[in-house]
Amino acid sequence: MMLQDQHTTQKVSAGSDRLSPSAVRRVMVASGVGTLIEYYDYALYGYVATIIAPLFFPTQDPVAALLSTLAVFALSYVVRPLGGIVFGWVGDRFGRRKALLITIIGIGLANTAVGLLPTYSLVGILAPILLLIVRLAQGFFAGGEVGGAATVISENAPAGKRARYGAFIPMGTNGGFAIASAAVGIVAGLLSDEALSGWGWRIPFLIGLPLTIICYVVRRKLPDIDRDVKHSGKHAFPLVTALRSDPGALLKAIGIGIAVQGAAYIGSTFIAIYLVANLHYPNRAVFWITAGVTLFAVLLMPFTGRLADRIGVMKVALIGVIGYAVLTYPALALMNLGNLAIATAAYALIMVNMAFLQVASFTLTPRLFPDEVRYTGTALATNLSVLIAGGTAPLAAALLVNLTGDLRSPYYFVLAACVVGLTALLSLRGHAAMDQDKSATD
Repeated sequence: MMLQDQHTTQKVSAGSDRLSPSAVRRVMVASGVGTLIEYYDYALYGYVATIIAPLFFPTQDPVAALLSTLAVFALSYVVRPLGGIVFGWVGDRFGRRKALLITIIGIGLANTAVGLLPTYSLVGILAPILLLIVRLAQGFFAGGEVGGAATVISENAPAGKRARYGAFIPMGTNGGFAIASAAVGIVAGLLSDEALSGWGWRIPFLIGLPLTIICYVVRRKLPDIDRDVKHSGKHAFPLVTALRSDPGALLKAIGIGIAVQGAAYIGSTFIAIYLVANLHYPNRAVFWITAGVTLFAVLLMPFTGRLADRIGVMKVALIGVIGYAVLTYPALALMNLGNLAIATAAYALIMVNMAFLQVASFTLTPRLFPDEVRYTGTALATNLSVLIAGGTAPLAAALLVNLTGDLRSPYYFVLAACVVGLTALLSLRGHAAMDQDKSATD
């Protein structure tokens, strides 16, 4: 039985619908852990892309093989909006908990399946087909994860502390990237190149299964997060309601998400590939550098969350988006100097902006939608922005470098994403969500 009677005693008082501080913390941790699992799964594929490219897409041209592998990475995001719609409907109609339990199981099983797939040498063309199918399944379930977790935190965090609690979402997503990079780094450090490409790359994917089980158990024991929405049935089709009630809010949320996802995926996924494939730094060192700078950004997020609660999420979001636009180009130039220490510092310079923009975005986006369609609106906006600018970022950046020969050309992708995000943020002046944010900090 998912809901235990004892959970009802965790309310602040008999007449209040607020959870106790300890229960709120449990909700935050469970939400953050789920996003960590999701992005651990997604990041793994990006980090082993240079290893598995010839295994699933054998060709005489290594660039073509890598681009094919990254195309599968991008295609997995095509179904994420569909997952957002389906699990948004489940979450808004039947409860947040039910949707979040299903998504974490689906993501974990799909990730494990990647580690069990046969390669091209064993089954021929069936290998890349199976890889694509599994990645599409993973994208479908992931479509309901981050938006749902952000919704749950937004609805349960105390007023005036939404950003510091909301920071659990980007901490989870980027913690997943850091752990994935470390996992690949450990395996790469322990095995020879032959063993790594032969079977070692599978280990980090298989590790995802026990992590998924742990997250499922934690979420089953959550306090009552569905007290306001479960079985209400008020809106049979939350997507239609969301589109009719305030279509402008959805467009603005997507615009903010384009900046968040486009810049983040360049930093957390493409740069790791870029340092190895284009700048020829040693891959084992890059795995650890990626883990280190991502962890650095994660450790900054509690502080940027507190800052957002003090000065407002809008100001913190603007710091992040302008920082990306100003600092990414010189950072890419510094990486090209051939010095690994300088490249690491430049990488960290890019990732600092993530700590500002992501915390602000995941705090702000759920507040743009009314309670009854919040899961659907947040999930759809998040996944459409990921589809437009996130999952495509590594492929687009690699294509820019390949077509132009300019190693700094990925900057123009980041700049375009930042312009869209800045426009969306400025359009929110006077929006009700800004009033909520201001009242919470007063």
